[in-house]
Amino acid sequence: MPKPGLRLRHLAFHGPDREVASVEFGPGLNVVYGASETGKSFIVEAIDFMLGGKPPLRDLPEKVGYDRVLLGLETTEGQQFTLWRSVDGGGFRLYEGLHSDPPGEDVESRELADQHNERSPDNLSMFLLKQCELDGKRVRRNKQGATNSLSFRNIARLLIVTETEITQQRSPLSDGGIVTDTPNFATFKLLLTGVDDSALVGNKAKTSEDQSRNAQLELLDQLLGEYHERLKELTNNPDELEDQLQRIDTSLSQHTAQLATTEEDFRRLADRRRDLRKKLEEGLDRKSEITGLLERFSLLGRHYNSDVERLHGIEEGGSLFEVLGQSPCPLCGAEPGHQRRDGDCDGNIDAVVEAARSEIAKIELLRRELSETVSELHREAVGSDRRLPKIEEELKALSEQVDRFISPKLARLRTSYSEFADKRGHIREALSVFRTIQDIEARRARLDSSTPEEKKESAISEGDLPTAVAESFAQQVEMILKKWHFPEAERVYFDAKSRDLIIAGKPRGARGKGLRAITHAAFTVGLLDYCKTKNTPHPGFIILDSPLLAYREPEGTEDDLSGTDLKDKFYDHLLNMPDDRQVIIIENIDPPPTIRGPQVVMFSKNPNSGRYGFFPRASVLPSADDVS
Repeated sequence: MPKPGLRLRHLAFHGPDREVASVEFGPGLNVVYGASETGKSFIVEAIDFMLGGKPPLRDLPEKVGYDRVLLGLETTEGQQFTLWRSVDGGGFRLYEGLHSDPPGEDVESRELADQHNERSPDNLSMFLLKQCELDGKRVRRNKQGATNSLSFRNIARLLIVTETEITQQRSPLSDGGIVTDTPNFATFKLLLTGVDDSALVGNKAKTSEDQSRNAQLELLDQLLGEYHERLKELTNNPDELEDQLQRIDTSLSQHTAQLATTEEDFRRLADRRRDLRKKLEEGLDRKSEITGLLERFSLLGRHYNSDVERLHGIEEGGSLFEVLGQSPCPLCGAEPGHQRRDGDCDGNIDAVVEAARSEIAKIELLRRELSETVSELHREAVGSDRRLPKIEEELKALSEQVDRFISPKLARLRTSYSEFADKRGHIREALSVFRTIQDIEARRARLDSSTPEEKKESAISEGDLPTAVAESFAQQVEMILKKWHFPEAERVYFDAKSRDLIIAGKPRGARGKGLRAITHAAFTVGLLDYCKTKNTPHPGFIILDSPLLAYREPEGTEDDLSGTDLKDKFYDHLLNMPDDRQVIIIENIDPPPTIRGPQVVMFSKNPNSGRYGFFPRASVLPSADDVS
């Protein structure tokens, strides 16, 4: 009787006032392909998250506003379930049947914890393992033969291969930590043989020294596990952290130089703009002052004219009085006979006339000075009329240069510098964790090497894969590679030391990035095929992100498969797999024209053509620039 298993049916994100973001899957081959930055790899991450992966989900702008995720599952026997989880993580709700929309409160559900616990059935791991008849299994934890309860997370890394993992140089069974390598290999062995490590009885410490050493080893193993989990949250490529930090430092140095130059240009232009504004304001103020002065001087000139006319009238009247001779005094009214010209009298006409003439001379002097001042002000006003438009024109051009070019460039550089600085801090933190792991591993190795030789000889074997199983698995992978027309697909065998494939005499990890991706895919597909053929337990589905990288980003001529028919053969083989196996492919490049149907989804990144991406285009919230 075939072993039971699972297949994925749908993944859906929901949120208040948000259009549902979903994708459906069926038995056999499923393909999601299209442009970059459309959410394809996010689907892989979300499925892993819904199968017990730790939060948080990647922070995408399109994800804002969604608060729950639904994952539809179906057993090979036809039972259907839906898992509900908050996008922030935590436990699960389990519903019977497939629900693309969140079920109401009246629909019966069962709560499942997110942490594995072999003593309780009410957690996701135990539920999933039970559907695959893998519950109650145990896998080796260390060389001393200690075992742990099998968790679905032990199996998940053999089912879900991310774009980062698929190109790694290390074995597909390793996630980079020596503590996890043992249970990873034990899980692989369990799937191939169907036999777990329940029969193992670990060596117990006989002396206080052994107990102390074992306690220290366990503590270091626990610390390594915690640090490895932290490192996974920080980076997928710990071996590249040094290079990343060097590149970041180089970029920061370049940005610092560019930022300093741009800030200097901005300060210089800003100072010049400030000077021009000051000159323009002073010029406009002076022009306004000149206009006011000219108005006041015009009024003063009219007063001078009025005074001169009045004084000329006095002068003419006095002269006329002298000419007329005998007549009453115009000032005191005395008759000619009573006038005393040689005495003191306010009616001294000659003095009055002389005073008027003297006053006229003073006013004429003032009028000349006023005329010269007015002429000078007019000349200054004409100069301002010529100079101010030039200042305004230069100020406008300078402001446009600052506002349209220098300021945006400076803002971009500052933002970019801040992002690089944050990234450097992130890498430094990851590098610190990585170096801590290396230090703990070195300490652990020294502690382990201090075990007396006679005690090491009695240690339990590391549980290598039986030779017949290893050869059979390698032949399965070789057959797959030949069906895919992989170059030099002869003589594939499983190397017990590296726990990886040797293909045509060359280690799999020693090949280029693109060939590592396709051979990692063959390893994962081969494991699925082997388990189904040999009727050993396997959940029955796999997810591969970017297996055909050699078509898209070859590292060299040896890594370039674009001139071969491997892509067509790859898809033909997966298309013809039995329905008890589900394969989900995430790719950038288009599949062959023969690969079409409802289980093939294309993301166009074009709002006017086809499906934009996993999240609807309308769900993208406006940016700060759009709001402003």
